[in-house]
Amino acid sequence: MKYPKFITNSGTIGLVAPSFGCADEPYKSCMDAAIKRFQGMGYRFVEGPNCRRNDGIGISSTPENCGKELTEYYCSDNNDMLIACGGGELMCETLDYVDFDAVKAATPKWYMGYSDNTNFTFLLNTICDTASIYGPSIGAFGQETLHEALIDTIDIFTGKKSEVSGYDMFEVESLKDEEHPFVSYNLTEKKQLRLFMGESEVNRVPEFSGILTGGCLDCLANLVGTKYDEVDKFNDRYKDQGVVWFIEACDLSVMSIRRALWNLDRAGWFKCAKGFIIGRPAAAWKQEMMGLDQYSAATGILGKYNVPIVMDADVGHLAPAFPVISGAYTTVTADSNIKLKYKL
Repeated sequence: MKYPKFITNSGTIGLVAPSFGCADEPYKSCMDAAIKRFQGMGYRFVEGPNCRRNDGIGISSTPENCGKELTEYYCSDNNDMLIACGGGELMCETLDYVDFDAVKAATPKWYMGYSDNTNFTFLLNTICDTASIYGPSIGAFGQETLHEALIDTIDIFTGKKSEVSGYDMFEVESLKDEEHPFVSYNLTEKKQLRLFMGESEVNRVPEFSGILTGGCLDCLANLVGTKYDEVDKFNDRYKDQGVVWFIEACDLSVMSIRRALWNLDRAGWFKCAKGFIIGRPAAAWKQEMMGLDQYSAATGILGKYNVPIVMDADVGHLAPAFPVISGAYTTVTADSNIKLKYKL
């Protein structure tokens, strides 16, 4: 695994929009505020040509434009790391226009994004053997007051921290809108982990370690069996260390989560699994359908591996989420809270 250099406070952050851009409110104002904040910290910025566009379908521009921007900005010497403008719906369609050979040959740099950006954060790991950061889009840093999770994220991509822990509270409904673009997280819910060994719920799971990878299940399930599915090669490279999977879901119902995990499982993706970190599902939070809930949706498929499963973890769409160094050798401890220690 190749690990990029951490960015210094005089470095240049590149912004790209392989998924949604920041053409509309509140995203445009949030991005502008974030840029201003980082510039005040000493950083410089370069924007990709799609960052303020919305002429695409489910993404900022055409798949060709988005794939070209992503390739050129990743391979460019004019920026030190890349942050995505946002998530979206159809970043998968850009993949045919991303030059993965060029990306693999380029000097590695941190790429940070989440949700639809799984289409690059995950493939950087599995195709290019390069680490990435599963973390917030640029607009999150436009909040009036940065939550601890966002400060942790800055500390991770600057190399000031090598471990993160979960947070006490989380939001189910965001208060951000066009009239209130800069509000902080609406922390109304107390975080409480659910821990499993196999299908049995426990109070504490044993410490587990491995190469960390994963992302948004909505995206991962689409990659199975495509030409971009190199998970078998990834598993072979890291079979001695084992793999820790982090998985979260956005639009999927509990039934869809179960089907998607079945798909990944039957494709052999989890054959080297040392443990699972499952985030709070956005659409399926507290959902029950025909006797299935968010917990049995996962444990019914993953339980057979008899490894730790940490559920309702601080990763994904129900903020706050800790920054995940996808590709790092990671040691996970979990009881009343979860802690990830990254070793690069």
